[in-house]
Amino acid sequence: MEAPVFGDEYDGGTQLYPGIPPGRYLVREKMFAIGDDFWVTTEDGEKVYLVDGKALTLHDRLELKDSAGTVLATVKKKIVSIHHAMKVQDATGETVATVRKKMFTPLHEAFTVELAVGTELTVRGDMFHHEYGISGPNGPVAQITRKWLRVRDTYGIDIAPGWDHALIIATAVCVDRLSDDED
Repeated sequence: MEAPVFGDEYDGGTQLYPGIPPGRYLVREKMFAIGDDFWVTTEDGEKVYLVDGKALTLHDRLELKDSAGTVLATVKKKIVSIHHAMKVQDATGETVATVRKKMFTPLHEAFTVELAVGTELTVRGDMFHHEYGISGPNGPVAQITRKWLRVRDTYGIDIAPGWDHALIIATAVCVDRLSDDED
């Protein structure tokens, strides 16, 4: 018998972005080098999001675009910050999320994601091996894992129903960049 798909536990839960279906995406490992462009795909290989690395920028900047090339989000490293942090801006330039590494977290890495709508998400797990979860006030939001993949150097992002896929993928981009900064 096949294991339940991540996200089954969200039925009936109140979500931040209602009406958006669940999603499962494949992401190449070590993809966030500055200047690199790469596609985030569905399990079937359909190109859904382009992560466009902007080389030679002061702010360590990436753009998340849809398959038509429309900018959905921009990810920027905060230059002046006590804690390592990155912000996610929507297409209009408004900051919709700020991702910060927590200062002291024994036995695992942890991040907080402050959403502009007033909600806070928590990211916990093993960022180095891409085995972590993102949770919100109503429970799990996304799971980042290699466990259900057979493709080498790739990990999956499984997003719960009702959450903005571009926002969660941009959050994973921030976590990956901030984790790399620490190494």
